Amino acid sequence: MVRFLVLALLSLAGVTQTSASPTQASERPNSTEEQPPLGTGSLPFPWSRLRLPGYVVPLHYHLLLHPNLTMLSYSGTVRIELQVQNNTNWVVLHSKGLRITTATMLDQNLAHLSDQVLPVLHNPTHEQTAIFSPRVLSGGQKYFLFLEFGAELGEGFYGFYRSTYRTSTGETRTLASTHFEPTSARMAFPCFDEPSFKANYSISIRRSRAHTALSNMPVEQTVVLNDGLMEDRFAVSVRMSSYLVAFIVCDFRSVSATTASGVKVSVYAAPEKWQQTRYALKAAVKLLEFYEKYFNIKYPLPKQDLVAIPDFQAGAMENWGLITFRETSLLYDPATSSASDRVWVTMVIAHELAHQWFGNLVTMEWWNDIWLNEGFARYMEYISVNATYPKLRVEDYLVDTCFAAIGRDSLNSSRPISSAAESPTQIEEMFDTVSYDKGACVLHMLRHYLTDQVFQSGIVRYLHRYSYSNAHNQDLWDSLANVRRSIKLYIFYYKLGGSSPEWEHLDLTTMMNTWMLQTGVPLVTVARQGSRLLLKQERFLRTSHPSDPAWFLWHIPLTYRTDTSTSIHRHLMTTLTDSVDVGEEVGWVKVNVDMAGYYLVHYDGSGWDDLIQLLKDNHTALSFMDRTHLIHNAFQLTTAGRLSLDKALDLIGYLRSESHTVPLLEGLAYLEAFYRMVERRDLSDVTQNLRTYILWYFRGVIDRQTWSDKGSVSERRLRSELLSLACHLGDLPCLKQAQRSFTHWLDSNSTLPADVAETVYSVGAQEDTGWESLLQTYTHSLSETHKRKILSALASSRDTNKLTRLLELGLEGEVIRTQDLDSLIAMVARNPRGHHLAWSYLQKYWSTLVDKFQLGSFSIRNIIIGTTAQFSSTEELTEVRVFFESIHEQASQLRVTEVAMDNIQKNILWLQRNLGTLRSWLKQQID
Repeated sequence: MVRFLVLALLSLAGVTQTSASPTQASERPNSTEEQPPLGTGSLPFPWSRLRLPGYVVPLHYHLLLHPNLTMLSYSGTVRIELQVQNNTNWVVLHSKGLRITTATMLDQNLAHLSDQVLPVLHNPTHEQTAIFSPRVLSGGQKYFLFLEFGAELGEGFYGFYRSTYRTSTGETRTLASTHFEPTSARMAFPCFDEPSFKANYSISIRRSRAHTALSNMPVEQTVVLNDGLMEDRFAVSVRMSSYLVAFIVCDFRSVSATTASGVKVSVYAAPEKWQQTRYALKAAVKLLEFYEKYFNIKYPLPKQDLVAIPDFQAGAMENWGLITFRETSLLYDPATSSASDRVWVTMVIAHELAHQWFGNLVTMEWWNDIWLNEGFARYMEYISVNATYPKLRVEDYLVDTCFAAIGRDSLNSSRPISSAAESPTQIEEMFDTVSYDKGACVLHMLRHYLTDQVFQSGIVRYLHRYSYSNAHNQDLWDSLANVRRSIKLYIFYYKLGGSSPEWEHLDLTTMMNTWMLQTGVPLVTVARQGSRLLLKQERFLRTSHPSDPAWFLWHIPLTYRTDTSTSIHRHLMTTLTDSVDVGEEVGWVKVNVDMAGYYLVHYDGSGWDDLIQLLKDNHTALSFMDRTHLIHNAFQLTTAGRLSLDKALDLIGYLRSESHTVPLLEGLAYLEAFYRMVERRDLSDVTQNLRTYILWYFRGVIDRQTWSDKGSVSERRLRSELLSLACHLGDLPCLKQAQRSFTHWLDSNSTLPADVAETVYSVGAQEDTGWESLLQTYTHSLSETHKRKILSALASSRDTNKLTRLLELGLEGEVIRTQDLDSLIAMVARNPRGHHLAWSYLQKYWSTLVDKFQLGSFSIRNIIIGTTAQFSSTEELTEVRVFFESIHEQASQLRVTEVAMDNIQKNILWLQRNLGTLRSWLKQQID
């Protein structure tokens, strides 16, 4: 009855049924849907869906803002030019936490449609506002909606929020900045806050003379107002989605340079950190020039600003022309930044600049396909940095990205790359490992399958065709398929060693839908039968027993090598079982060459034994990527109960002869993970024997490390990770050298080599005086990368009182910024003395943490995963489940709670399946 009453009222008010909008069908909801609350007077709120109706479309925003950095509030006006599709009396748009004081409707000549004060209705549940016009807005006509509004500058990290920084003299200064993605533009100004509602923006900002205002476009005019304020009027923007709008009022300093095509690039930071901007400027110019050539599309704005924000929850945000960063993602101090810090800064800049095309120029239609933004930007990091900074060896890190994706994807709680997401919390959770890392790795597989030329030509076609518009997955496949047809792709297929013309007739949509719309990662089991290689595919799960049924089918572009040929052989597997002819004389087969494909491989029969022997006899017969891939696959299979642990341990027995960093670190990472697990379970015999084995077996490579910043990026990365592990294992030479370096650092106030600083600090932090000295240094340091190393060291203390003090400081948000609290909690949880402490902290302060970070945010997910990832008992699993049940209303909205419990279940199963084998294998090695 309520539904029909509402429809009758809407009909009387002039709201008509409309055709489908770009984002949804706009028919009325069915009777089972909950109706929104009534608005003022007798008017009900006219819309009941989470997504906006499509009968009113924004064309141009004229936005004026006046932030007051003393009162920590702002006022503003917005005049939105609207295109009305169908007759209606209503305009429904988004707003959250705004005080809308005036609403006026104007015709296209800016004449008022009504002398009355227009009713403004709110639906806080859906973060929507509706304005009622007594005069019908006619379909096919343009109108202007004028709104006056105000709000407080936010305390968190979303919308238009305040940030502070402290100078070296102790003065606290305030700035105002924005972060809108995915659904927070509505917290800054009333708008149509969905990616398909693209519009132009004319932004004006009032400020004091002491401040600088920044927005997406350059300042076109600055006017001095009567009260001494300045009003900066920015040039009209290109058409873009609301989440890409940005503005900042600050007192930062900048450095600038110009690209070959004339784009002015500037990097901004707090005045005393200005010297740390030089590297970012050089990298940004170089990478922007690369993308213009690679995409064959000139960067469309006259300038590109990169700004280091002191309080910033994400790593960075790709606002068009005004990219904002966490300081650790943009600032580089040669004195305190390690080789890994340099790689990180370069990769983040590359990621955000890639977004200027993937995401900004062409935007996904809806958040279910956010991978079109994030997966592409993540993958373009590797393509662009490999081309512009080859010495950084970023291809070494691509395996880590794909291994992270497989780690998440091999849990029951994973999801398809393209998944439904409607509410803001669901949308927030889409920014995860699946969208970023799996998206990137599937693109990597596709690029290798189609060839570099076809892949690049296809995405260029895609970008050209959908510029300033929105796209779906299908649009990308069509663009790639059209390129493939136009250049007769079968030629490339034959050149690459193919044996049939099936590739020419490939149905790319069908193939890619198996990767986009299906959960999980495939496991391909291979077995030799005479001259044939028998193939079987299934979903790989670490949390299910081998007998658990899971029927999935992918179109897998298989590659393989044998000992009889240097060629890479290719085969598209589209059935559950298949076979290929490899020849009778073949000694060994390695499937998934260089791990170009997103799938795991299990070798039945003598397959693993053949490869173990090959690594012992001549490991360089396989590429370092293949060696790394074998190590990863073997240990993943042991977790799933598909391969015995002693077989995987035998596989890495060759590592003493390994000279490449990537496979060496991969093998060490598994041994370290096992050590940390048994260390927490207080399994003293296994802990002692594993420590002894690692330090004995890797003695030579540990002793070769120098306590310096010399060498290539790969050598420096190995040094950092290896010495950190050696000291954690209690290696006496490592501990003595670290203690000597720490004492010298305390006495001389010198600078430690950045690559070993965190290890040295961690050793020094175990003593009371060292810990207190580090906390003082942390408080006054002007380098955020330096502070992060110190914070990690402080969180390694074995004194639980000190760990509790750190967590309290994180909650206060003064000495340790709130933005770093999630990382701090994860650091404490990683400490064997701190993992139950961190979990108790999460339970005690859950509501406070949600208030600080928002429910579906990366920070909340990081805290949940960080505090539970170490658990490995049924008692701990029960405790976590009981807590999630106690916060059911919130936990039910989060996929990450299922991920957390899956992780614990995985750890329990690992111990059940492998602890006995590990104990006996180690005893045999020690004996």
